[in-house]
Amino acid sequence: MTVEVKIGVQNASRELVVESNQSTEDITAALREALGAGDDSAVFSLTDAKGKVIVVPTAKLAYVEIGRSVSGQVGFRS
Repeated sequence: MTVEVKIGVQNASRELVVESNQSTEDITAALREALGAGDDSAVFSLTDAKGKVIVVPTAKLAYVEIGRSVSGQVGFRS
């Protein structure tokens, strides 16, 4: 199961959207650890589904939205 993570970065017009194979709990734990560091040099890192590592300085985080991916759905919802 893949998880979609949307990351808002301060002073950036677009959000980062990452598909990850990490669990929601693992992503949340990594985010808490990065935010808990209380250091301007702290970073939040995330590995995407293809193995690439995304690194964002915690001082620049605006928001992080974590949810299950719904890619591959076809059709209309009423």
